Amino acid sequence: MFCAGYANADDSKAETPVVADGDGFTEPLKRLKFNPGLDQREFERSTLNALNVYDPLESWNRRVYHFNYRFDQWVFLPVVDGYRYITPSFLRTGVSNFFNNLGDVPNLVNSLLQFKGQRSLNTTARLLVNTTIGIGGLWDPATSMGLPRQSEDFGQTLGFYGVPGGAYFVLPILGPSNLRDTAGLVVDYTTESAINFLNVSEVSSNHPELWVLRSIDKRYQTSFRYGQLDSPFEYEKVRYVYTESRKLQIAE
Repeated sequence: MFCAGYANADDSKAETPVVADGDGFTEPLKRLKFNPGLDQREFERSTLNALNVYDPLESWNRRVYHFNYRFDQWVFLPVVDGYRYITPSFLRTGVSNFFNNLGDVPNLVNSLLQFKGQRSLNTTARLLVNTTIGIGGLWDPATSMGLPRQSEDFGQTLGFYGVPGGAYFVLPILGPSNLRDTAGLVVDYTTESAINFLNVSEVSSNHPELWVLRSIDKRYQTSFRYGQLDSPFEYEKVRYVYTESRKLQIAE
């Protein structure tokens, strides 16, 4: 998809209907009473940490974030809902497994580049098992065999070698990123196309509907929903969580 602190909810208006504003955000601060015993210095420190993200393009990023919110609301989620409605669950699972199996190719390449021996072996085993026993990746027996999927991308590889994230950057439709991770996306896409595992990349060049299906599946597998944080500071929270999660992924 936050600030450390304690708060006591005011239940006096618990039954009052909550009306969302134009962007789908409610007004949680009107229903919140802060704990008077809260350490003010700790509160300020946590708040500053959340705001202390290098974001020189913030004005542009906020516009893109708003576009993404509207695109998600008006286009992407209705398409995903339609996809969920017309396809049985076993078929959706098979599609997700298939594209996840393709994604294990760049996962393996980046694990090798980061000298993660055990993870490289596990990902190699996943590819072999799911591509053969799992019939091209439509099933995921590797997870049942104790080989869960591990995500590695070239942005993490660059971070592993000390490349800083650079400016925070919100990508149209794709969402939170930074300059390093955006470059990593391009490299991962190029790598997957060059390897052409199961001939999918070549076939996709003549059948763009496969890319459309992959995009729908990606959104289907992503649980984040704009406005779900119920906060007027959602942009700052998402920016902070993305930045910190990338640090943790690189440090793994």
